[in-house]
Amino acid sequence: MAIQKLLQINSSGRYEGSITRQVSDLVVKYLKEKNPVLDNVSRDVAAGLPFVNEAWINSNFTVADERTEDQKKVLNFSNELVAELESADHIVIASPIYNFSIPATLKAWIDLIARAGLTFHYIESGPEGLLKNKQATIVMASGGVPIGSEMDMASGYLKFALGFVGITNVNIIDASTINYAGDESLHDANTQIAALID
Repeated sequence: MAIQKLLQINSSGRYEGSITRQVSDLVVKYLKEKNPVLDNVSRDVAAGLPFVNEAWINSNFTVADERTEDQKKVLNFSNELVAELESADHIVIASPIYNFSIPATLKAWIDLIARAGLTFHYIESGPEGLLKNKQATIVMASGGVPIGSEMDMASGYLKFALGFVGITNVNIIDASTINYAGDESLHDANTQIAALID
């Protein structure tokens, strides 16, 4: 699938020395080398996102053409996040594992983009994701929870949440297995990334 637009989401609370940030940058670099015209949009959620509250819920569940101006304002940021996701062909999500799951700020992002009528809808058999024909790469790292183990409640959740909105082509990269330190290992890192994405 040709990639025209890429959305990169970082969520690590660390900036200096963050493994997920460094490896997600390598993933983006690799994708850009394969797609020279790639348009890259970055969204850093680490500083915090608004949590879903009563005003947001009431606004979201009000029929769009019946919303007040205040309700529209409440949903403006959520609409912006949804628009970024809708326009992206490939999504790169970088997430450490904090206490067996994803950072709270990344969970807030998911809450804000999971919108009935926008990113999923209900059919006779149940909910159906509306964000079709997209690919996602999840870059994960943990200080002690093996990715894919019974203790890892992060990677499965992220994969399920993306699938819920229709993004089912998902690769997971265990960033702790990527050797990216120094120029000599850069080729090896790119080789590992290529094998996991392609």
